Formats: sequence, structure tokens, C-alpha cells
Amino acid sequence: MFRLFQSRIALRMIARMPTSLDGQLVVAISSRALFDFEEENQLFEATDDRAYMRLQLDRLDHAAKPGVAFSLVNKLLAFNLRGPIAAVGTALPQQRVEVVILSRNDPVSGMRVFRSAQHYGLPIQRGVFTRGESPWRYLRPLNAHLFLSTNEADVRSALAAGVPAARVYPHSARASSAHPDQVRIAFDGDAVLFSDEAEQVYQRSGLDAFQAHESAQAATPLAAGPFKPLLEALQRLQHEPSDGMRIRTALVTARSAPAHERAIRTLMDWNIEVDEAMFLGGLSKGEFLREFEPDFFFDDQTGHVHSAAAHVPSGHVASGISNG
Repeated sequence: MFRLFQSRIALRMIARMPTSLDGQLVVAISSRALFDFEEENQLFEATDDRAYMRLQLDRLDHAAKPGVAFSLVNKLLAFNLRGPIAAVGTALPQQRVEVVILSRNDPVSGMRVFRSAQHYGLPIQRGVFTRGESPWRYLRPLNAHLFLSTNEADVRSALAAGVPAARVYPHSARASSAHPDQVRIAFDGDAVLFSDEAEQVYQRSGLDAFQAHESAQAATPLAAGPFKPLLEALQRLQHEPSDGMRIRTALVTARSAPAHERAIRTLMDWNIEVDEAMFLGGLSKGEFLREFEPDFFFDDQTGHVHSAAAHVPSGHVASGISNG
């Protein structure tokens, strides 16, 4: 009885604590990136937002189909397992990942987003709906590690504010179901994980100059690119107990030897590990990604994203010289 009394007191104390997302991996995502709202979006573009709102309200009890980033979100949320509360010997949900809907949708349509999340068992509780206005400014109070949206202007604004962000290709292939216990994420290197310093040399002076520059600078770490904070957050998540869920990362780059060495040494200098590295020397990335089967792939060049999107969920990172 006394232990039960202690547990109730502890639960009340926790309930009264100020809510904070500190220490969690925070993913902000638009409704079209999480769910397949392409049919509804066609109506929005053909008519107006009120017709769109009526359609979403009519479909309130019909769960939307999973969208491009659904698998990524679903697996990341699986890291929120139950952990011990040492003081009272009970257990409470241990939050490691927070997913927040950040959408240009109106609040009425937002009801269907939450209903759809509930249908699939996604514990998503927070959302911001701005009815046509850009929602990117709310990334700052969220301290988001990732923003996924189908809106290029919002993605560019987020990147300019220092938030890792990508424009989701809504017609990308959906993720494979072959790895239910692994979150698989693939990253391009230059202008994504790394700065676009080397890419500038390549575009200014060509491949030979690029290779010579990278060989000469092999021991000098590259500056961080926009997605380094996300890779760091994923590594922290990987190092925590997870009851079977794991993260597997891949570097998929057009670099080849000898330029590979600087990329590897940069990751070593950051004390960050990736599980796989593909130095493809200009080969099409799509078929290699098909074999890796990521839940999401990030690249700064639209050609690579189009190649990948035929096989895996993909997003465009509008950063660096290729997107100036």
C-alpha cells in the first residue's frame, strides 16, 4: 500500500513538471509528408481551401493512407519505450523521440491528421496548423532536428534558419517492410552532411581539380553541412537502450577514391560512425539505394533524388552551390 501511495505521488509530481522536449530527437513534419493527401491536394489546387476543408471533414473517419515519410516516423517513435523510475520502482513512458505536425493545413483539416495518426497507433500529440501561412518559424521553439515538408519555400526557410530540412517527393516509392527493427537512413555527403566546399571546386574547375584538391586536403576535416546535427542526434539515440530497435546509416556519395579519404576522416574527426559508405564515382544512386532499403534518403541534387525516388523514400536538401 505504501509503495502504491509513493507511486501515485511520483506520478502527480511528474504531471506537474514543466513540459520540455530537451534531450529528445524532435522531428517536425507536414501532413502531406506523413500521409498521402495527394487527391485532396489536387482539389485544393483546383478550387480553394474551403472545398479542401469540406472534403477533409467529410473524410474525418477515414484514415489517410501512409505517406512517403510514414515508415521513418513510425520506426523512430518505436524508440519511446517504457523505462524504470528508480525512486518508486514503477514505469512510465520514456520519451526519446517527439514528432510534431507542422502544417499549412487549416485546424479543421488538422483533425483528420490526428485521427489518421491515432488509427495507425502513432503517438503524435502536438501539431501546428497555419492555414496557408508558412509554419517554419515554429521550428525554433521546437528546437527541431529535422523538418520534412512537400513545400520547397518552407524547406529553404528552415535550412536558412539552421534546421536540417528536406522537401519530400510525395510520389517516391514507399519504404520496404524488410527491416522492422531498424531505422535505415541514407545521406549524401557534400552539401548535406558536409559543407559544399568541395562541390564548389568541382563546379568551378572540374573533376581533376576536385580530386587534386581533396587529396591535398585529405587530413583537413570538412566543415559541417546542414544535416550534421541530425546525424549527431541519431547517434545519441543509437547509443541509448532501445529494446531491439536500431539505427543503420549510410553515406551514399558521388565521391570516389582518392576523394573518399577526406569524407571518412571528417566523420572520424566528428566522432561519428556510419554503418555503410558507398563511393559511387558518378554512378546512379537509385539502384544502390534500392538494395540498402532506407526509410529515407537525403540529397542536395535533384537528379540524384529523382533517381532514388523510383526505389526509396527521398527528399531534396536545397542547400549548397547546386541550389543557389
